[in-house]
Amino acid sequence: MENRKGANTSRAARRRRWWHLRQRWRMIGVFEINQEHEFFYLTSMIKEGMHASIQTNMDTPGQDTLTAEDFKAVETQTHEGFEMQTFAESVFAKLRRSLDITEEDYKNSLCSAGHYLQFVSNSKSRADFFVTNDKRFFLKTQSRREIQFLLSNLPAYVDHLEKYPHSLMVRFLGVHRIVIPNEIKKYFIVMQSVFYPDERINIRYDIKGCEVGRWTNPDTGGKQIIKVLKDNNFEGQYIALGQEKSWFLQQLKMDAAFLQGLNVLDYSLLLAHQPLHRDEQEGKHSLANLVIRATKSLDLDESPTSSDPPTVPLLEDAVGEVAPDAADGGSDQPQAEAEGPGEGIPLQEINCPAKETRTDSELQDFYEHHRRLLPNCKNAVHVADGPDRRYFVGIIDIFTVYGWKKRLENLWKSLRYPGRAFSTVSPPKYSRRFCQWMQDHCQ
Repeated sequence: MENRKGANTSRAARRRRWWHLRQRWRMIGVFEINQEHEFFYLTSMIKEGMHASIQTNMDTPGQDTLTAEDFKAVETQTHEGFEMQTFAESVFAKLRRSLDITEEDYKNSLCSAGHYLQFVSNSKSRADFFVTNDKRFFLKTQSRREIQFLLSNLPAYVDHLEKYPHSLMVRFLGVHRIVIPNEIKKYFIVMQSVFYPDERINIRYDIKGCEVGRWTNPDTGGKQIIKVLKDNNFEGQYIALGQEKSWFLQQLKMDAAFLQGLNVLDYSLLLAHQPLHRDEQEGKHSLANLVIRATKSLDLDESPTSSDPPTVPLLEDAVGEVAPDAADGGSDQPQAEAEGPGEGIPLQEINCPAKETRTDSELQDFYEHHRRLLPNCKNAVHVADGPDRRYFVGIIDIFTVYGWKKRLENLWKSLRYPGRAFSTVSPPKYSRRFCQWMQDHCQ
């Protein structure tokens, strides 16, 4: 009996040490915006304003059909000491629903009792970055010009995401403005974190597809800082996606073409990776798990027509019954804790002919076609699994328009860096080079 008690005590002590280690690791590169932080006053008001805004939306039935007025709508709520403006709320609420983000989850994450976090990184951006305590959502301050650009192109952005639901572009989930009389007026956006869940991510890249100024010294000097590496740091490495390569490159091309149409440049692909555990590698090969994670086809050769076959659930075609653990994404324990119970990606539907069974050749076609297989995790839209690694990917910073200032910068850099690849080039050239870099570094 005493031996059993001693063993239980030892296990409890190990669990406590493991929990403390995880908490310390979780806080590497970030620190809490507590009462002593310069942004505590601001973030406290953002939380209060967000809570009221989200609650108002929760009390209003969601709209599936958007009008031109919805994209121009501005709602103002007055609080003690400040005002909060919310832009195009119906539009962003629909975007959140498309990602299976409930308003309750959204509110709990943005308005929890836990303090917002601030990253300590090597980013040169002058914007203020905040992240929710669970690291699921980013809040970033933006200039008035950037917000006007986003809102004016919001219909095109929404249309693109509806056409390509697995687009690599970062998902914007809300646009707001906080006004503190005689003190501050700040616009900010809420977006999904590309790097979520990040428990096992230990290296991050920001890729633009050029060489000038695209190397970062990875040495942190012993400081708890997150170093975001760049293109030249990635030399000699590859994004090994296996069967996902075709989908990834095609989708990247579609996204780059969209951004070129907006006349923008200087966007980046955020990239991180982590090794897949053995259970994750084994789980994603099972037929039931393959089918339950399958999503809409990215068919680039055909466009939808009125004669499309009826939509049917995939499971009804592929397997008669799913084993109790078929929906398990094979996550390791830290990730499972981050996701919470019952929060996997739900079964989605696909347009395909109704058949009683799938033949081996059809399953082979299923593998080879441009279909994305989403991992069973909460932020799956920014996650792609290769044979051995899980990649976190997202295109960010889409607000830089190729105007006269950038044209002058292009001329100056052409004289300073003749024959070298720098970031400030015309949108068509930027798009081609961006896609070519990915093509050259993808397996």
